[in-house]
Amino acid sequence: MKMLRAPLLMVGLLLCSQGFAATAQQNKMTTCNADATAKSLKGDERKAFMSTCLKAAPAADAAKPMTPQQEKMKTCNATATTQALTGDARKTFMSDCLKKK
Repeated sequence: MKMLRAPLLMVGLLLCSQGFAATAQQNKMTTCNADATAKSLKGDERKAFMSTCLKAAPAADAAKPMTPQQEKMKTCNATATTQALTGDARKTFMSDCLKKK
């Protein structure tokens, strides 16, 4: 019985610590709620605003530029798609395309 106390205590502490960290969704909810309150929205208007606000992509991700590797991957992928390549042919094409400078 004494051997179970330490592991159970550790599991309990881990579960409790996860409850204190705010997730990205919780942060978004807080921001949207503050915006709705600042605009004095009530009822259906508030519901519609909150729905739209919570579905919107975060501004930081939208403004984040792609790396050169991501751009190359996007271009090679689009080319492979227009050529209707599949399977091994696509894999070979992508490999060659990504190796080019």
